Amino acid sequence: MRMRATLGVVTGALALSALAVPAAQADEIEGDTTISNVVVNGGKAAVVGATTTKTITVSFTVKDNSGVDWAQAILYHGADIDSSDTGAIANSSDGRATCTVVDATTSTCKSTFDLDPGYNLINAAAGTWKVWAIAAGNDADYVQKDNAKSFLVQRLSKLTVNASPEPVAKGKTITVTGKLTRANWDRGTYNGYSTQPVKLQFRKNGTSTYTTLKTIKTNSYGDLKTTVTASADGYFRYRFEGTSTTPAVSATGDFIDVR
Repeated sequence: MRMRATLGVVTGALALSALAVPAAQADEIEGDTTISNVVVNGGKAAVVGATTTKTITVSFTVKDNSGVDWAQAILYHGADIDSSDTGAIANSSDGRATCTVVDATTSTCKSTFDLDPGYNLINAAAGTWKVWAIAAGNDADYVQKDNAKSFLVQRLSKLTVNASPEPVAKGKTITVTGKLTRANWDRGTYNGYSTQPVKLQFRKNGTSTYTTLKTIKTNSYGDLKTTVTASADGYFRYRFEGTSTTPAVSATGDFIDVR
């Protein structure tokens, strides 16, 4: 079965099998159990290429005065877990988190999840995902959070640059071309990212800082092309600042010898 087609059924049965608690679209609290300090992928966006599965870790703290019995997290994309279009269940055999006792009332819990292009990753699901979480105490108290944490799942971006001619006489025209692409999870390829603003930057030879010369937009194929006047030896690069679905990326600087 494909995850996106069956997530609602699977998550409801798996997450709540140990408790007589109905699935819900809002937080539920019974007793003093709490979930806090949720961290996804070390606090960074999960950036995934066109074909390679990415495994990320989710950690959180659970507290209950009677001690922690068990906990579970599920990742999903959508307004709420019941209407999600895709998601991921933890890699453990029962879908639950591994919880380590800190003291009599507190445990730290962790799970790993696979984000797999073409399976639970589709282009339409790039952007904001959420963590659904539930935890139970030894006294059967529990807490369920529909959105314990939001995080980004992004399509890996790539950016190239080429400045020519090389060498070039001072005062002559330099043409700078490039291409911005990003992972297409539906096809397992990289395709041009169209109509996106990209900065042309220059770093003079012997310095360490790039300066923005102008901003242009990619065409419908993700291609870039502009011209500048040759003034000094240095490196040209393109810089894309990113979107919610696609991370920022800089091309490796291309050196121009100005004579």
